[in-house]
Amino acid sequence: MSVLWLLLQEWQHSYMKGCFFLEDDGSICSLQYQLHVPQTTTVYLTIQPLSPSHRPGIGCHGDWSVDTALFVMSVGENKEDCTFVCFTESKDQEVRYVWKGELNAGTYYLLPFTSGCRLKKRSRKSPGNKPVELVYRTDTGELDLTRELREVLSDIFEVIDLDGNNLLSLEEYNFFELRTSGEKCDKEAWAVCKENFDMRKNQLTQQGFMELNLMEATEKDGDPADLWVTLEAMGYNRMLELVEACPFQIDVHCENTQPSILPLNLDSGPKLLNQAVQKSITTRTGAKALRGQDNIFIYTYKGEHRISSLIANKSNHKVMVHVNNEQNKNCCNSRGMNVFAVEVPARTKMGRQGVLCVCVCLFVCLLTL
Repeated sequence: MSVLWLLLQEWQHSYMKGCFFLEDDGSICSLQYQLHVPQTTTVYLTIQPLSPSHRPGIGCHGDWSVDTALFVMSVGENKEDCTFVCFTESKDQEVRYVWKGELNAGTYYLLPFTSGCRLKKRSRKSPGNKPVELVYRTDTGELDLTRELREVLSDIFEVIDLDGNNLLSLEEYNFFELRTSGEKCDKEAWAVCKENFDMRKNQLTQQGFMELNLMEATEKDGDPADLWVTLEAMGYNRMLELVEACPFQIDVHCENTQPSILPLNLDSGPKLLNQAVQKSITTRTGAKALRGQDNIFIYTYKGEHRISSLIANKSNHKVMVHVNNEQNKNCCNSRGMNVFAVEVPARTKMGRQGVLCVCVCLFVCLLTL
């Protein structure tokens, strides 16, 4: 353990877990978080990708782990009126992305980000392989969950147990329900769960979570269709590999005050993240006019592990910018091609590309000027 981490053991600490999910259109979503700092203090902020405990995943595999970042915005009196503060620019040997500095007393939004370079759409079907069985009948003829499914459900439980207390609160369970079914569990339904499944302190245990999924399978007489809907929504393919999601953990250490973190599902989350990404580029670099174009400007930020570019189109008509990455070595990009065109609408800014370690990542951010 490094001297720094020994020092941080003496600081006040809060953490929260989460997960990036790939949507059908290739976009990436996650929860957002609210950080409250009671008094001005030095803060050590990290975000890191996690790997499932039981089944294979793409989260954290050394140099090819999913890239992550955490953007911080201060919350004004009007919660939509936010100001960019900082983001995790550095990276340590444990694949944690880090920011250290002073934060004033107040409330902040923590906005998780991944470029989409390593977390990208993959086939949910494995050619030549049959889907893993999810349920089976015991010697007595009763339905039960297979060992493979129980392992995956254990991993899912860890992901949605945001505060890491080995229990699911109604709020945590509803984040899961919104992801998998688009609906919430109300207090009355939660009371029914309390009567039928293992709970402690009005929170669902891992055993209770297994019982709940077994009941749903039993009600369908073993038909796994609904189970597959849940598993695929959580990023698993038919071989029960986590390929379209990446769990992560956020840690906040404060030198002399106790921070608190709450999970949020902001409607404005994507918009705020776009604003933060753009500000992280434009506040650190000047604009250069694109050759032959007086109204097209490029901002390029060069950090330790990512080079990000932003294209600003100040003209009154859309433009097409051609990107060629053929000369780059040891690179991959989120579009799966080295030569492509980016359409920039009139009077907008658009993120073009970033280089992160050995990878070129493409992300698109639109904001009307």
